Amino acid sequence: MNRTIICTISFCLVLGALFSQDRAYRLYTSKGKKTSFKKMVNELEEKDIILFGELHDNPVAHWLQLELAKHLHETSPLLLGAEMIETDNQQVLNAYLDGEIDHAGLDSLARLWSNYKTDYAPLVNFARDNKLTFIGTNIPRKYASMVYRNGFGILDSLPPGEKKWIAPLPIPFDSTLTKYREILNMMGDHGSPELVMAQAIKDATMAHSILQNYKEGYIFLHLNGSFHSDDYQGILWYLKKQRPRLKYATISTVSQDDLGELEEAYLGRADYIICVDSDMTSTY
Repeated sequence: MNRTIICTISFCLVLGALFSQDRAYRLYTSKGKKTSFKKMVNELEEKDIILFGELHDNPVAHWLQLELAKHLHETSPLLLGAEMIETDNQQVLNAYLDGEIDHAGLDSLARLWSNYKTDYAPLVNFARDNKLTFIGTNIPRKYASMVYRNGFGILDSLPPGEKKWIAPLPIPFDSTLTKYREILNMMGDHGSPELVMAQAIKDATMAHSILQNYKEGYIFLHLNGSFHSDDYQGILWYLKKQRPRLKYATISTVSQDDLGELEEAYLGRADYIICVDSDMTSTY
């Protein structure tokens, strides 16, 4: 490869990095102060559990999740987990991580999200290649659907073998939390107490799964939709009820037309807020 080609490639790589940081996204603190990825990583290295709230179709969030995992892995023992894989698929996921099945086997045996290959496979493969634990934390969707139709009480009728896939009963529940009230407001006439309970059982199960697998001295990086941890509620509310002394951090992803200043509506949403240009292409 001649010098001209090498210089051209290097220029493109540098240009791409500058574009990503200055045009595609900006990183803010909870108070709306601009910060850097490096500074965020340095501060997150002191935490026990990190909830990385994403917009599911946002490629910047997925890229930064992988980059964060790589940086944390360089300095700390790391555990990974995600909303996008359900608790009853853990055995299949472990088989993939251990090299017993390939991607085709994982895809046929587990209930993978439609955007798994583009958005989550890179991080799962990172865990496999580095022999890291990766935990599917979310409640199996059929149980969340049962709660949506009938409320928490329906879970009491489950056999013990199925209850192991969800948070221990009875589920603590505070319907006055602002994020749960937002669900009712957004759904209007279609909202119901059971709808909010279905959200809560997901939050509770993810928190339970995280704490079941957390190890002292490790950092647990968890991926979830931003709504599950925004405003320090959702999953974090359940985590703090069980283990209030652990050191937690939250990240949220938002979208704006102008990245020059974080909009007031997003202030206080999380410890770190990834503000992505609204022109960014979606993954689906």
